[in-house]
Amino acid sequence: MPEELSSRGGLRVREYGSTGPTVVLLHGGPGAPGYLAPVARELAASFLVREPLQRRSGGEALTVARHVADLRELLQGRAGKTRPALVGHSWGAMLALAFAAECPGAVGSLVLVACGTFDLAARAQLETNRLSRMGDDLRGRIDRLEREVLDPDERLARMGRMLLPTYSHDLVDDRLDFAGCDAGAYHETWSDMLRLQAEGVYPAAFAAIDVPVLMLHGAEDPHPGALIRASLEPHLPQLEYREWERCGHYPWLERAPGEEFFATLSDWLDQRSRGGGSI
Repeated sequence: MPEELSSRGGLRVREYGSTGPTVVLLHGGPGAPGYLAPVARELAASFLVREPLQRRSGGEALTVARHVADLRELLQGRAGKTRPALVGHSWGAMLALAFAAECPGAVGSLVLVACGTFDLAARAQLETNRLSRMGDDLRGRIDRLEREVLDPDERLARMGRMLLPTYSHDLVDDRLDFAGCDAGAYHETWSDMLRLQAEGVYPAAFAAIDVPVLMLHGAEDPHPGALIRASLEPHLPQLEYREWERCGHYPWLERAPGEEFFATLSDWLDQRSRGGGSI
């Protein structure tokens, strides 16, 4: 079991492993912490892994800037001799980019797993892909959630689990273990990200990032990898891209990539930690 700590900023942080370069895992949602535990446990064989559970709603409004500030305080409070790598999934990948752009020199490398969208074209394609995979039965079950589950946090968690098949190709594990979903965090954070995109802040700000960046994506992810990659490449010429066939939004749960996902991720992080760009 991971040790659970509290940072100076009040974030809960789960830690895995005891030696090796530091890797910080950023969960998606927003507002869906905890489900990256299987990734953390696998990486812990070679890395010291920190998994912050992002700030919950209920205090000040949750903005991208607030999440970036929390992450900055966490990394400053746990600073080591080398810069950590950020590995973000979905919204977490977007947060990794926002943090690296705002805090140059704070990280050594970035890995974007199933990254979210940064423009209207990619978001429209995502919605088309999602709707095409939802049959009448699933649509009905989702519609009933509003009436049957009054708690918005529990409704968000159930929604995530119900939609998992539409985000996937051939799962070997269908467990998404959330550590307390937060619907308020989802709506506040995502609204602010959309505002920043509409104002032209993102993805243009990512031109300030000068560390290695790897994008890992499933060809069957409803998030359109090719369009997301195209939106990032003008600002991140160093972006490397790897896509797996027969793989959806959660590569570590899919049959096709299998151990190749972890091997690719671990090898790339290890090379960056020992090569010219330390983490």
